[in-house]
Amino acid sequence: MKRTIYFFMIVAGWAAFLTSCDQSDPKDSQVEAKIPVEVMTIRLGNLAQTLSYYGDIKAEFEVKVFSKVPDRIERFFVDAGDNVAKGAPIARIVATTIEQAVRQAEAAVTAAQAQEANLRSEYDRFELLYRDLSVSKQQYDAIATQYEAAKAQVKQTEAALTSAKSLLHDATITAPIAGIIGKRYCEAGDMAAPALPLVSVCQMDRVKMTFEATEKDLAKLAIGQKTVVQVSTYPDRTFEGKVVKISPVLDPLTRLAEVEVLLDNTEHKLKPGMYAHAEVTTGTIENVIIVPRHAVIENTSLERVSGDDQVVKNYYVFVVDSSKAVQRKLEVIYLNHEYLAISSGLKIGEKLVTVGQNNLRDGTPVTVVREREEASS
Repeated sequence: MKRTIYFFMIVAGWAAFLTSCDQSDPKDSQVEAKIPVEVMTIRLGNLAQTLSYYGDIKAEFEVKVFSKVPDRIERFFVDAGDNVAKGAPIARIVATTIEQAVRQAEAAVTAAQAQEANLRSEYDRFELLYRDLSVSKQQYDAIATQYEAAKAQVKQTEAALTSAKSLLHDATITAPIAGIIGKRYCEAGDMAAPALPLVSVCQMDRVKMTFEATEKDLAKLAIGQKTVVQVSTYPDRTFEGKVVKISPVLDPLTRLAEVEVLLDNTEHKLKPGMYAHAEVTTGTIENVIIVPRHAVIENTSLERVSGDDQVVKNYYVFVVDSSKAVQRKLEVIYLNHEYLAISSGLKIGEKLVTVGQNNLRDGTPVTVVREREEASS
């Protein structure tokens, strides 16, 4: 008896629960919660076409300085980071042997000049005697030959002295250009060798960025194109330059061509060796509908195109029409990491959903909580 009563109580409870559900469902099913969204008004704009590359920062000019004198380094006058003027001393090489050679050459010149002066007197005397027919032609020619040899000896010793002095001058290494000492490769006491650099001198008022472009991109690149460069050291700052050189040949192994961009660097913020990102502006699409990429839903699918299976990427957005979300498929002309330029899918003046689109489906009721202006290029 108790089991029967308990069963009827359960049935009555479920009946009451279902009745209450039936009474509330019609109203709730007709009123769907509105999704809050942010929108922007579609307008025409211009979009810059860019190519993106990564490469290295280098000094505009960098010269490695070598020693012509293979001897021990006596001292350095500069260190890395020092500014130097053209012709300023950089290092001094031990030159004891060269100094002795200079003194020997000077002594040789003095002796040769004395010999020349002595033979000059003899030549002048013999010339007078020969005119008076007091000496023979053979005697005159002999003294003339000796005098000419003495003059030649003077020239030879003077040339040797000049060479020795030049070598002594080379013992003091000077800066070939004005700039900054980029790196010092040796220390005082090291042995200098003609094949080993002592320092490098960099000119950094302007720097260059080099990167490699593909064969396909070469058709879009040209001398003078504006380039914006960024480095991780200054994430919130950009540096403007332009393309100044495009290699006329491609590397046969990589099929890439080197491109050079020149940038002003009067503050010396950009350092040689930095890794940089460059965006080269190759053109501009004008008077086209621009859509911010963060407002776009991208969908990749495998579709059959011309009898072949291909991976196709489709782009969708939502617009607000009569307080409802309407999905649109976009035909894209060009895109970068920030914007898309489209040929169809949107009309000027429509309200594009920029925030909240991931919660929408076609026909979802929406409420606009904010409308803002969006930069289009």
